[in-house]
Amino acid sequence: MSLPVIAEIVTGSPAESAGLIPGDEIVAIDGEIPSDVIRWHFLVDEADPTFTIQRGGLEFELQVMKDAGESLGAQVDASIFDRVRTCDNHCEFCFIYQLPKGMRRSLYLKDDDYRLSFLYGNFTTLTRFTEADLERVVSEGLSPLYVSIHATDPDVRSRILRNPRGGYSLRWLKALLDFGIEVHGQVVVCPGVNDGDVLDDTLLGVLDQFPELSSLAVVPLGVSSYNTESSMRPHTKDEARRVLEVVEAWQQRFLETVGHRLAYAADEYYLLANEQFPAAETYGEFAMHEDGIGMARSFESEFSGMATSQVGAQSGFFQWVDGAPAEGYREVRTAVGANRGGEISSEASDRTDELVSVAIKPRPNAPIAILTGEYGAKVLRPLVDSLERNDIRIREVTNNFFGGNIKVSGLMVGEDVQQVLETEPYGHRYLLPDVCLNNGRFLDGLRPSDLPKHVEVVATNGAALRAALESRQPIHQTDEETAR
Repeated sequence: MSLPVIAEIVTGSPAESAGLIPGDEIVAIDGEIPSDVIRWHFLVDEADPTFTIQRGGLEFELQVMKDAGESLGAQVDASIFDRVRTCDNHCEFCFIYQLPKGMRRSLYLKDDDYRLSFLYGNFTTLTRFTEADLERVVSEGLSPLYVSIHATDPDVRSRILRNPRGGYSLRWLKALLDFGIEVHGQVVVCPGVNDGDVLDDTLLGVLDQFPELSSLAVVPLGVSSYNTESSMRPHTKDEARRVLEVVEAWQQRFLETVGHRLAYAADEYYLLANEQFPAAETYGEFAMHEDGIGMARSFESEFSGMATSQVGAQSGFFQWVDGAPAEGYREVRTAVGANRGGEISSEASDRTDELVSVAIKPRPNAPIAILTGEYGAKVLRPLVDSLERNDIRIREVTNNFFGGNIKVSGLMVGEDVQQVLETEPYGHRYLLPDVCLNNGRFLDGLRPSDLPKHVEVVATNGAALRAALESRQPIHQTDEETAR
């Protein structure tokens, strides 16, 4: 077990006043060794906590004088201090198995940890969940959680997970719901495996066994060029339409029996089937926005100014891997140059002394190119066309790095963006969605500063994009800002 390390101290905070400094290793708090950032928050939320610290080879105690509930003013460098609970399933569709070689090691860690489910919205299968875990979730109110269901038939689920425990581990889902824990489910649909009648049976099983689920995301299988499972393939257009038919039929049944639609098909299905997205109001509060449910409609509402509030940016793929913010780990992320209202930050626009790139900076009123994935381009084109401006264009980035049917903006990598920008003119503004960056890096390890043209990182929501398009002043970020 590693010790939590202080990464940052807020000026004027109780932590600074007590003498905590970055680099301090926390051995214990009031005699307890915190196993994760969740427990850390419970402990430091108390009044006058006493820290056992290692610094420079010495161990000593230090008491922080603060009120209960008052912020400590210190951040730690990780979200899990003990060992991350890894996944012992061997799902054919697992995207970790479909990653190319040579990426940073942390990306290949396959987790099945309920704590990361709570912290980041990662999906857990519950096959490694225990009675002690249930007790902690309930006693500490770790809600919401996110559970991969895939099928409710025990035999089918065991085959999909390639784990005999898969058939009965959903008993933990029932227990969580019985204790009032908010749970969002997911079904990854694999053609010929759990689609068609199996999907229909799964939705029946949800109604029969888990009607208290807050929502259920029905998402398509992602297949990269590195897939080694011959049975795993992308959906055809007709298969996508069939999934929509099944989900929409069950939405009506759920509406009549539990009072809300409960199950939702991912936006990708509507793009695959060439069908119109449902109306924004059918998605409720967009609870599964980060899973690609209702993202197009929420983005449209934000872009047009019709949204009364913002759903917010996605947290990004593999967001948990390279460290978690210790304070506000469920907060909506913001991109540099855009605040939570989507307006351009004057502070960001004024800081031109330390640019992300040494490339020629764009001039005011320069033509604008929006960098996005293939699916993002389909969503953005009608929105941009509605502006009736000839100085804005969509620059689609084909995902050659992963290949296959990987077309979402969140999996764009620096290498592919580089190839696109090499053929683009200097002096134009290039807008990049922050969802493809984790701690300032693309999944392939490159940073915006490695790109051949200067890019402006914009929060992945409609209001932020609209604000960037309407601004005549390019946003400039430092490497430090881009990593936030």
